[in-house]
Amino acid sequence: MAEEEDIAVYDEVEIEDMTFDETLQIFHYPCPCGDRFEIALADLQDESTDIAVCPSCSLMIRVIFDQDNLPQPPPDDPAPEPIEQQQQVPIAA
Repeated sequence: MAEEEDIAVYDEVEIEDMTFDETLQIFHYPCPCGDRFEIALADLQDESTDIAVCPSCSLMIRVIFDQDNLPQPPPDDPAPEPIEQQQQVPIAA
């Protein structure tokens, strides 16, 4: 995140002030332009960025959060159990 230290951000926002969309796994925060800043939960979890961007304008915010307090991602669907071969029963003719 060394590169991001030089980024000019509009504001710093506590994650508690953002809205979390469980379906999309994205945090949102209102932008002054009328749209919303967005940052994916996965980006926060793998620490690839703490910058939320607005898709409609050039503004960005820094998200202040504690890694341990992030929502846990939904569990992956377990692999289906292998279907055991059924015994074939001969049919009398």
